[in-house]
Amino acid sequence: MSGELTKLVIYSYTDRGFTRKSKDFKFTVPINPESFTKNYKVNLDTQTGHGNDGTNPRYKSTAPEELKLELILDATNTMLHYVEELKSMSVHQQLEKFLKTVYDVSGKIHRPRFLIVFWGSDINFRCVLSNLDINHTLFDKDGNPLRVKLSASFLRYKTKEEIIEEKKLSSPDLTHYKKVKAGDRLDLMTDDIYNDPAYFLQVARVNNLSTVRRIRPGTDLYFPPLDKNEA
Repeated sequence: MSGELTKLVIYSYTDRGFTRKSKDFKFTVPINPESFTKNYKVNLDTQTGHGNDGTNPRYKSTAPEELKLELILDATNTMLHYVEELKSMSVHQQLEKFLKTVYDVSGKIHRPRFLIVFWGSDINFRCVLSNLDINHTLFDKDGNPLRVKLSASFLRYKTKEEIIEEKKLSSPDLTHYKKVKAGDRLDLMTDDIYNDPAYFLQVARVNNLSTVRRIRPGTDLYFPPLDKNEA
């Protein structure tokens, strides 16, 4: 209904295509996080060839996007809008339910389940758990935990087909073939594939070219993964 508080939910799946939802392994966070962090990382090659000064970072790959959440499990019955299902559970029971959803190995797939973290319009994140820190922060007089803080990191999960489609065979770490057209220059073709024209001599060598100028139109050139320390 209007005005109802939307809770962050973690759904689990037993297949990489996210079609077989695990009905018994779903976790609704009892208290929404105050914030979340998304981390984007680009892997660069900062090595330089022998005798070269300075650095010219070259793109290697894009690391999977990371989502970080800080969550709280509580058994004091003092927190507003706490999920009803969890109110009657101890902290240990709540934690067990969370771990069964995101961490425990599924017997069907022999690995932790695939996850979708969903919260309103901001988060719809297909992922797998990559790291989890569990911090017990409050105890009763007998030493039983009453509150737990979870610091969870999730890595964006993409199928092999999705990765190939995104790359569209444009990575400099893959093999390429190109047919020379009138006006093409080897250094510019090399720059287009490796993001650096400096490797045109390597390309010339692997193609047994007698000249790097005026390459005959229609010639098929082979652009392999190259030694980036050799220029």
